[in-house]
Amino acid sequence: MKHFTLFPVVASLLLVSSLHAATADAEKALQQSINEVLVVTEKSSGGPQLAEDIQPILDRAVSFEAMTRRAVGPGWRQFTRQEQEEATRLFSKLIIRTYSAKFTPGQQPDTQFLKPSSPGEGKVEIPTTVLYKGSRYAITYRLEDLGRWLVTDILAEGVSLVANYRAQFDALFKKGGAPAVIDSLKQSVARSS
Repeated sequence: MKHFTLFPVVASLLLVSSLHAATADAEKALQQSINEVLVVTEKSSGGPQLAEDIQPILDRAVSFEAMTRRAVGPGWRQFTRQEQEEATRLFSKLIIRTYSAKFTPGQQPDTQFLKPSSPGEGKVEIPTTVLYKGSRYAITYRLEDLGRWLVTDILAEGVSLVANYRAQFDALFKKGGAPAVIDSLKQSVARSS
């Protein structure tokens, strides 16, 4: 009888240990990617070249396919494979250009990692505070284990990047399907150049 009462305790300890290992692995992957980006930004003079320089790092650290799919929403299933690839390519370029434009050469953000949490199996949320140019920002990274830990959403001051675009893409999709979403992305990327 004693063995049965110990089982829940042992199972709980194993679960906590497993969650701790997962959050530690996800946090390590995120920190490594952020450090790689900071090395590049430190050497950069900014501008469009910075976006090109950090793209390979972010392509390894972020699942732009998952972000694009979620930002488009249910309409994603109606995109052809070619349209999905084009939308993902454009969305990743837009995100990278938009955020790299916020960097000022010679100024590095100071990122503090807070206690991560796991909202479900294979998912980790890592809150951070970022001090940049005298302002403090709350940034939470959502990562998923997709064969390796990848960022699938970013919350800036509590606002989800994916949800922010979803409202826009959903309206575009309802008006003109995949071509309308892709055309809008092309225009946004052109403006971000």
